[in-house]
Amino acid sequence: MSRSALSHRTFLAGGVAAGMLLAGTGTGLASAAPPSLAPGATPAGQTGWVTSTLARMTLEEKVGQLFIQNVYGKDATTPDARNIPLYGVASPAEVVQKYHLGGVIYFAWTDSVQNPPQIAGLSNGLQKAALSQPSKVRIPLQIATDQEQGVVTRIGPPATQFPGSMALGAGRSTDDARTAARITGAELKAMGVNTDFAPDADVNVNPLNPVIGTRSFSSKPQLAADMVAAQVAGYQADAGVTSTAKHFPGHGDTATDSHVAFPIITHTRQQWEQIDAPPFKAAIAQGIDMIMTAHLNFPALDDSGDPATLSKPIMTGLLRNELGYKGIIVTDSLAMQGVRDLYGDAEVAVRALDAGVDQLLMTPSMDDAYAAVLGAVRSGRISQATLDAKVRRVLELKYKRGVVAQPYVDAAALDSTVGTPENLAEAAAVTDRTTTLVKNDAGTLPLTTQGKKVLVTGYGVATTQTLADGLAAKGAVTSVKQTGTSPTDAQIAAAVSAATTQDAVVVTTMKAWDTAVTDPRAGQQKLVKQLLATGKPVIVVATRDPYDIAYFTDAPTYLATYSYSPVAIESVARVISGAVSPTGKLPVDIPVAGDPATVLYPFGHGLTF
Repeated sequence: MSRSALSHRTFLAGGVAAGMLLAGTGTGLASAAPPSLAPGATPAGQTGWVTSTLARMTLEEKVGQLFIQNVYGKDATTPDARNIPLYGVASPAEVVQKYHLGGVIYFAWTDSVQNPPQIAGLSNGLQKAALSQPSKVRIPLQIATDQEQGVVTRIGPPATQFPGSMALGAGRSTDDARTAARITGAELKAMGVNTDFAPDADVNVNPLNPVIGTRSFSSKPQLAADMVAAQVAGYQADAGVTSTAKHFPGHGDTATDSHVAFPIITHTRQQWEQIDAPPFKAAIAQGIDMIMTAHLNFPALDDSGDPATLSKPIMTGLLRNELGYKGIIVTDSLAMQGVRDLYGDAEVAVRALDAGVDQLLMTPSMDDAYAAVLGAVRSGRISQATLDAKVRRVLELKYKRGVVAQPYVDAAALDSTVGTPENLAEAAAVTDRTTTLVKNDAGTLPLTTQGKKVLVTGYGVATTQTLADGLAAKGAVTSVKQTGTSPTDAQIAAAVSAATTQDAVVVTTMKAWDTAVTDPRAGQQKLVKQLLATGKPVIVVATRDPYDIAYFTDAPTYLATYSYSPVAIESVARVISGAVSPTGKLPVDIPVAGDPATVLYPFGHGLTF
């Protein structure tokens, strides 16, 4: 088929539809939208489009498809000076066009995710930039974000919120996990985000893990695997967006954060097979589109000392050859210290691709890395065949997920998909099945709230207020004394003084375990202990990691929410008041403080009333 015939056919199939969707949305794209090249969502069409596109791409365009970068700005065309030091151009659209980028990633700190209409407008503008540059090919972008839910949530309300992976593990329902992914994915897709860097497939066997924690479904490999598979199905089969299992070969047993240092995993090969591998194998069996690497040293899998991201034995030997994974391998952010300790940024990019990675995420030195990859191909260090295989995988994914056929979204249709009453109701119901009652020795719960004076204190301005509002809705007379993660002696004294006039106290903690004696966070532990000493009924609510109770074991009443997002805090208010009976079960062991080998509360523990 000639190029003109293909363009005409695809324009009828996709370009007109895209233009119709954009009409009246205020994006200015209705008349300017370039046609898509997809002839139809069929395997033959995919093969034809990918092969034809690949054959007409320049080397620079091929290499560009291997990069996913963050760009600063709330819309595509307004200059933002923060882009200039990174890319030498000012607007997000110029960044996309300069490097023929394969994708972009959204964050709040880049101003990419302010509200659904803005996100949809940015997505449409970036797609227009990708599709309208002078070229023989028209390739839309992967637009990605990390919407794991829970502690890693890039897009907040009015998008529907869920309490995150460990909460879903506490709920034990793969149906709920799939529902959460389906709703999250559908709302992302409506905003033009076609790739979610979720779910987290790490098995959090180390309670001192500073970077994974509640991002993991469980410390038990099988539960984590079941939940990962359910979420992959929810994202991909139900919502039609790309799902990404992370962080291969497994980041669940480290006390080091790879954002700032270089973790070492001491598991044996057999332990890797038993602990770390099952969720990734489940994701692959479910047809996962992408797998993200981990910047850590895993000597039992590769004793070279290189991070897994740069390891051919791990990326190619293990993931590709042994596990038979055929999808895209994407790095974790290349700005993280765990991958930058041994080599310069340009060399890191080449080594990652040579190891078997397909796409490079957030390289901090784009000009250098882009030039280095071009040079590696021209010199033969990376063969043309290897490059083409990587680009083919990227193009196949864009076609399979419908981004080629329909790169634009209809901003006018957001209200019918994002944060709908039906989605919010489902999220509340799912969350109610995750809240875990760990301890109720004094029989304080359920609390008779009508007319009772209740002090809400502890972590989080929004968290304490949301909880107080939830209890007030159940008839309590509430007051709030927020003390943060590092309460001072004065704040503690004020909270204790206020408690003496109350009928009950609810205190929220947030990683109170993550502290040394000299750490300011020890104030959370001091706050709880001094509140207990008042003799008032005290309900402790761990709003993130469930491990906090090990540091105040004399607390008679303890709830775990696994998340401080409003949906989780509203649910715990319903549990405290007795409107909802708790049914969550611990998805991890809670160890004794300072003795990780001794279990204080075991996996599966959970009370109700």
